[in-house]
Amino acid sequence: MKKTRRLCASQLLLFLALCLFTAITLTPVAWAFLTSIKQPIDAFAIPPKLVFEPTLEFHHMVWFEKGFGRFFLNSAIISVSTVLISVSIGTMAAYGLSRMRDKAAKGILLGLLSLRMFPHMLLAIPFFILAKLLNLIDTYPAMVLALVAINQPFTIWLMHSFFVDVPAEIDEAAAIDGASEWQTFFRVVLPIVRPGLWVTALFSLLLAYNEFLFALVLTGPNTKPLPVAIAEYGGEDLNYWSLSAAAAIAIMIPIVVFMMLLQKHLVRGLALGAVK
Repeated sequence: MKKTRRLCASQLLLFLALCLFTAITLTPVAWAFLTSIKQPIDAFAIPPKLVFEPTLEFHHMVWFEKGFGRFFLNSAIISVSTVLISVSIGTMAAYGLSRMRDKAAKGILLGLLSLRMFPHMLLAIPFFILAKLLNLIDTYPAMVLALVAINQPFTIWLMHSFFVDVPAEIDEAAAIDGASEWQTFFRVVLPIVRPGLWVTALFSLLLAYNEFLFALVLTGPNTKPLPVAIAEYGGEDLNYWSLSAAAAIAIMIPIVVFMMLLQKHLVRGLALGAVK
């Protein structure tokens, strides 16, 4: 009985701690939303106004007057293309490395990790010069190839952690049944790590969707994505902070919807990666 009470008390404390953490985490988002539905005079009132007349004026401006749809389409093209290329290459590379039992695989993984640790600022100028020489400035391929190059080590490392959990005996059993290496990969191993594949795709999407520095350097009026576009929504002028807040809320909506649709796969994928 005492053990049960202690367990219930510990679970209650954990629940309260999680609620507190969630409240702290969501406070900036809630504040941004409140700012987006306030007039600037109400948004900067001291003390803050909790009772005010809400307005959707700035949300309407973002969606219908500031070209949000066009910038979102640019972000969608760049992000989806990056995910398709990066996850495809990274998954095959990670599977091959997970089946290598010598020190060469560890050396390759450490080399990829060192590449991922490079500051983006050091790579922005070389990417810009290369894109300029190839006449790719303000094109989708320039941005996609740069993001693939930057995110590929992360994709390989993440997928490698999932493939390592799959016993090599499964590959051997498939080979005994007459399956080729490609058939073993696509029909046997890949379905096992499918939840992890969704997790990797989500993180790759987030990295590509939120990229600002390379987007600022490599894109232009025709391919400008959302992170660069919303930076132009008057962040320095206090009169336009409500507009900036509305743009910040708008840029979060697609990712939130995507995560809600894939919630089941994400939970399974995170749990799969946690089991060793």
